[in-house]
Amino acid sequence: MKELRERVDKRPEQIAVELGVAVSTVHNWDQLRTVPRMTPAGIANVMRVYRCTLDELVEAEEAREAANVKS
Repeated sequence: MKELRERVDKRPEQIAVELGVAVSTVHNWDQLRTVPRMTPAGIANVMRVYRCTLDELVEAEEAREAANVKS
């Protein structure tokens, strides 16, 4: 998620405001602790803010899962 956020050149605080979530939530996404868990409309909003595809969000989830396996 951090790579997606940096690609759109936004700070965690900006993402948090645009999505209506806590900054700590965005930090957790960046550090692969969690991924967005939302309604379909919420996921569509994440895709709009991050300017990414569903495939890219899935790749972020897979990266998180791979990081958890290594831990």
